[in-house]
Amino acid sequence: MQPRNMSMSGVVDLAAVKAAGEAKQKAEQARAEAARTGQAPVSGARLVFDVDEAGFQQDVLQRSTEVPVVIDFWAEWCEPCKQLGPLLERLAGEYAGKFVLAKIDVDANQMLFQQFGVQGIPAVFAVVAGQPIPLFQGAAPESQIRQVLDQLVQAAEQQFGIVGAPVDPQAAGEPAEEAEASAPAGPYDALLEAANQALDSGDLGGAVQAYKNVLNDDPANPEAKLGLAQAELLRRVQDLDPQAVRKEAAENPADVQAQIRAADLDLVGGHVEDAFGRLVDTVKRSAGDDREAARRRLLELFEVIGAEDPRVTAARTALARVLF
Repeated sequence: MQPRNMSMSGVVDLAAVKAAGEAKQKAEQARAEAARTGQAPVSGARLVFDVDEAGFQQDVLQRSTEVPVVIDFWAEWCEPCKQLGPLLERLAGEYAGKFVLAKIDVDANQMLFQQFGVQGIPAVFAVVAGQPIPLFQGAAPESQIRQVLDQLVQAAEQQFGIVGAPVDPQAAGEPAEEAEASAPAGPYDALLEAANQALDSGDLGGAVQAYKNVLNDDPANPEAKLGLAQAELLRRVQDLDPQAVRKEAAENPADVQAQIRAADLDLVGGHVEDAFGRLVDTVKRSAGDDREAARRRLLELFEVIGAEDPRVTAARTALARVLF
């Protein structure tokens, strides 16, 4: 039986979690301000960029594990492209980091043009977690484009937990030091600190309740969401018999709940790749409610580790492969 004062120290650095949570919170605040003012919180260079074959792996595939990447295939001679391109660029600003726009000149990048199977231009695709998704072809009406983008953003979040790019203060034209100095202390700092201390000391019930208290007033608080995911994970495994759980999972590979329990233990033990791989395999070979349960637990474990961790990035890509 696992001891009740289990620690996450082998899996997650709470200070790093807090820093990541603060960055995400600033991103959400910036997006809210952008929605109010109609201006993007980050520079156009960050939201809209040209891509060639040499930079495709890093600029599109790798980036798509953090934010949906919309691809605009265009050419200088294409008149409809000249109408669609500026519209997509404006929408990238309005969506304020919920997706980024990669522009590919088909004349200069014939290989990419062929690999995506583009039949004509303008053509718009998306890449999420490394997987290409066709969106539409031709200069579609703005209302239709907005619907497609809304569906893309929603699917990226619900299926893979990908919620968009964090705001970079330097990209927004504000020195990082000034941005940090100008950021007021949050209203929940004391409560979050107490919750973090409870979690680190093994008071899981107290930690869960403290994080939930913050989320009741501020449902989008990123640090509270991350902390709650950690506390709930530890509470799930504290009364499990690791030997029995692993034996059951090994003898019953089709038992989804057994695999979920084993994945929880894998993560708490620091075997992050094993936990993720187990659940990706479970999603691949299951269906219906069982498949959904495994997928949701995988997203919950992503929250425990943090979106920026490369192991999460790799697992999201693997999940996309088995879902599409």
